[in-house]
Amino acid sequence: MPFVERGEGDLLLFVHGSLCDYRYWQPQIAGLSPHYRCVSVSLTHYWPAPDAADAPPFSWSRHADEIGQFIEALGAGPAHVIGHSRGGSVAFHFARRYPQLLQSLTLADPGGPVQMPGQTLAQLPETVNALRARAVQLIDAGEVDAGLELFVDSVSRPGFWAKSTHSFRRMATDNAHTLGPQFRDPLAAYTREDAEEVRCPVLLIDGQLSPQVFQRAVAALETWMPDARRATVNGASHGMNLARPAEFNALIDQFASGHGR
Repeated sequence: MPFVERGEGDLLLFVHGSLCDYRYWQPQIAGLSPHYRCVSVSLTHYWPAPDAADAPPFSWSRHADEIGQFIEALGAGPAHVIGHSRGGSVAFHFARRYPQLLQSLTLADPGGPVQMPGQTLAQLPETVNALRARAVQLIDAGEVDAGLELFVDSVSRPGFWAKSTHSFRRMATDNAHTLGPQFRDPLAAYTREDAEEVRCPVLLIDGQLSPQVFQRAVAALETWMPDARRATVNGASHGMNLARPAEFNALIDQFASGHGR
């Protein structure tokens, strides 16, 4: 996988979410690399690697395995792994499969539905699915900016896209082609049984203004995971690491330093 790296010390591995790539974590690489070996990856299908015809199918499960294979190939584990949004779900399932490669796990607004015990199969509301389908239609029709605005505002706050930086908009545009395959590969629901398999220290971060779907996942995982704690970034929504980088970095630093080798 393409990646960027800076610093020395315990490994912090950052896993991006929808429409993003290794560029998403620039404020964390800059702020934390004086004390850690910071590595940010671009998962398969995302910029800058071309989406070749012979590439493997788009798959959150494959991405979870890629993280394990990457750390093994890097020869720098065990790692503190930090995942955001869809990348939070990828990191969660990586943690279940590769516990020997983890020192700690941080999930920031992890994406995916929550399967509560005794309830019917968890799935996203039809209104959400309809909105996402419309976003993909717009992108496929060449109205990329409109499609991205519809999706990004739905997972953050109305008006977020219009206020985003040029670098964020460029990154999302570079990865707009991944949105359709992503929706055809829905994330697995979080369950109590799966959460209880993650035995390493876990930090769950949400934004004070984040949509309820993310806060609901954080609340459930806080209850289910054996060694989990929760922190909220005040005044921030889904992109809390970009909106409040100093506060976000301080949470990562405090947590990782408390669970280092």
